[in-house]
Amino acid sequence: MKMLSIIICSRTQNISENLSENIKNTIGCEYELIVIDNSENKYSIFEAYNLGIVKSKGEYLCMMHDDVLLHTIAWGGIVNTIFKDDNEIGLIGVAGATIKTKSPSAWWDCPENQRVMNIIQHFPNQTTEEWNCGFGYRSVIKVAAIDGVFMAMRRDNQICFDSTMHGFHNYDLNISFEYIKKGYKIVVTNEVLLEHFSLGIVNEAWFRSTYALHKKYRKLLPLGKCEKANCNKLEVINAKHFIEESLKYGLHTIAIAVWMQLFCLNPITQYHYSFWKRIIKEKLC
Repeated sequence: MKMLSIIICSRTQNISENLSENIKNTIGCEYELIVIDNSENKYSIFEAYNLGIVKSKGEYLCMMHDDVLLHTIAWGGIVNTIFKDDNEIGLIGVAGATIKTKSPSAWWDCPENQRVMNIIQHFPNQTTEEWNCGFGYRSVIKVAAIDGVFMAMRRDNQICFDSTMHGFHNYDLNISFEYIKKGYKIVVTNEVLLEHFSLGIVNEAWFRSTYALHKKYRKLLPLGKCEKANCNKLEVINAKHFIEESLKYGLHTIAIAVWMQLFCLNPITQYHYSFWKRIIKEKLC
């Protein structure tokens, strides 16, 4: 069984003792723990993970958030087995989607039947939900992108995170697309269960990052298979949603760029008139 290098970007000087003990008690294989101290916000998430990769020695790498707990015993062995059984698999997650639109969007911006998840998620209102969907009779499902809460990676010295990207958003899409570009499959498994104690933040920085990332990978996208009519419909939905949310943050240049994509997808619609009416009104105010 190959060693697993666990890389965590910590918002404090070190991870909690609970998480450290949890990893020790559940992993079930040889491992090293690499904690990148980002308490002073010195690194972007892209830089932190790349630093962890340089420091690591394992054949397999595992990036996870600093606010999770693993519930599956011997999950490290499960990761080893998945990689060993299929040399084409480069990336394993516990949440993701089987399609990804060309229109800027989050990985979860797709129909429910395209989402694949196995996770216990906490919410700010103190409620908790266990999400287990998309697997059917299989335990490993090929996807187009995974969520960054847990990402097990086959080491490939030609693949790393894009250090030209800034902040703490879209690193999961970035690494998903990089593995796909190199010809690997990426998958989600229901054989590893973890508990996540926070939700991601969607803010102005997220919209800037998401637009930049989709611009970078515009030739790779879209990913996954669906009926053409349904795909076109989803592209339009995601484009409109991204435009509307971008305008809320005053990101007019980004909104106009995505509108141009939308116009090519759906040139005849009342939406274009209302969009430009709003742009002109906001520019004059």
